[in-house]
Amino acid sequence: MSHTLNRFGLVLLVGAIISACDRPTVPIARTILADKTGEMSVGGIVATATGGGHFYITAPPVSIGEGQFSFSAVVDRDGNASGFFRQVRPRNGFVVDFDGEVTCVTFDAANHHAWIGGVIRHNRSTDPALQLAIHQSGRDVWFRVVDNGEGAVAPADRLTVFGFEGSAGITTSPQYCAAQLWPAGDANTFEVLNGNIQVRP
Repeated sequence: MSHTLNRFGLVLLVGAIISACDRPTVPIARTILADKTGEMSVGGIVATATGGGHFYITAPPVSIGEGQFSFSAVVDRDGNASGFFRQVRPRNGFVVDFDGEVTCVTFDAANHHAWIGGVIRHNRSTDPALQLAIHQSGRDVWFRVVDNGEGAVAPADRLTVFGFEGSAGITTSPQYCAAQLWPAGDANTFEVLNGNIQVRP
């Protein structure tokens, strides 16, 4: 949760956030161009969830390590969702690396939550446990985020790792977006160490 950025500025700077870090970089940025009114030229943006940076993954009592993430999920005036996402993180001595295309996004404006679903575009993971049919290109995948605000006194933003077909009884991305599952206490979400998440429904 660094400096406040507007919705489009954050999307345009996702690559800069990651490239500026002193850790190995991951080429996970994509630019979304806005027109002069600050809206997408097709449809017009009415809601966004965007973010990029590093997050720390734990599974008590074990600390798993630090991952990188980038995403932009937008909804236009016609209700169409689009965007991209990528996460790269360690797991059991291997690398987990997925990117995909957004197909749905829903929001809880009061709590600054967003649920983002899509399809896998690439699976670059080296973990054998993530080479099943459900982990391949074209299969559904999803995650959720919370924007906890800006400034030094605000709690850290948080996000989950990716879920795949069958997780928590969910089988499709539209089902995940519609269900809006959010366990108490932000369970299974992980703290953003640097970077930012912004939810603007």
